[in-house]
Amino acid sequence: MKKLLLFLFTGLAAVAGDPGLAGGPFVAAVTSKTATIVWLVRSGEVSVKAADDDKNPATVSPSIRVEKTTLTGLKPNTRYEYSVPGYSDAKGSFKTPPTGDTPFDFVSYGDNRTRPDVHRKVIAAIVSHGVPDMVVQTGDLVADGSDTLLWTTFFDIEKKLLSQTAFYPSLGNHEHHAQNFYDFTQTAKPYYSFDWGNAHFSVIDTDLDNVSPVETVRAAFWAEQARWLENDLRTHQQSQFRFVAGHHPPFTAVASRQGDNPHMRALTPLFETYHVTAGLFGHDHNYQHYLQNGIHYLTSGGGGAPLYDVDKPPVGITQKVVSVENWVSVHVDGKTAHVRVFSINGDVIDEFDLQGWALPKPVVATAPVVVTQK
Repeated sequence: MKKLLLFLFTGLAAVAGDPGLAGGPFVAAVTSKTATIVWLVRSGEVSVKAADDDKNPATVSPSIRVEKTTLTGLKPNTRYEYSVPGYSDAKGSFKTPPTGDTPFDFVSYGDNRTRPDVHRKVIAAIVSHGVPDMVVQTGDLVADGSDTLLWTTFFDIEKKLLSQTAFYPSLGNHEHHAQNFYDFTQTAKPYYSFDWGNAHFSVIDTDLDNVSPVETVRAAFWAEQARWLENDLRTHQQSQFRFVAGHHPPFTAVASRQGDNPHMRALTPLFETYHVTAGLFGHDHNYQHYLQNGIHYLTSGGGGAPLYDVDKPPVGITQKVVSVENWVSVHVDGKTAHVRVFSINGDVIDEFDLQGWALPKPVVATAPVVVTQK
């Protein structure tokens, strides 16, 4: 197949007075054969203020509609370019996943909310080091998932990165399970998985508090997701690498948060049973790296939110903890994945290798999952 230049539906061409882009374009749900191109259009806005407030300006909230198109018949390990007619800056590219042991690169980061100026510096630093094949986002993309205006800021800041790569986000507690997250990122479910080359990625929803105010509902949701995760990992033992991504980490060096997230610590035996390579998390606004029973646990929550101290590193498992804005860069090549973690100013703050592990045949035995309600 020749290099494809996608001109998406000429009927969408803007005419005088048409609203501009509110976000994107970017590519979601990429497989070796399919991809969904998404762009957000500002279709109007609402101005609101208190009736008895003559001093403060009105708050303007935009109305956003989602436009998308799904491409089929793509080829693996191929870069495609696309353009949305009618918008001068609505263009980009993406690469489909390779098969087998073909090398690839991805980055992971999270907690971009609150300080857009810092968020912008983090994205600029990532792009300056070379755009990865795909991005795994560990949650808290915005400070309030229900606030449409915050999403326009997020996509404006992320544009230079997301317009050139594939995007796989996870829910943070600040998304509040808002419908905006699903609509704007085109994430169909709160947990999902995908393959890229010889690696398998399981993206989970760790935010139990926002699932439901009812404890029994939260417990049922977590039990269902844990069963799904076990089956997902069990049926991908032939992948050289298995990464689990989510927002809340099982371990923390933030003293005030130690004892939190027992539901995540309850998953660690499952990670060990099914040889998870590494967990990719956020929530704590810093960088943390732990190694327990062969599993690497990385927290990269330095995407823009105010930093937290790393004042009480767990004894016996801590590899590196630094209170700095950061992102994780991973180069997978055959049976080795090389990890470099960068600070916002480009310094390498951690560097190590991950070794692949795969069974020659699918595993059929299962292990019990311990489910703990938060």
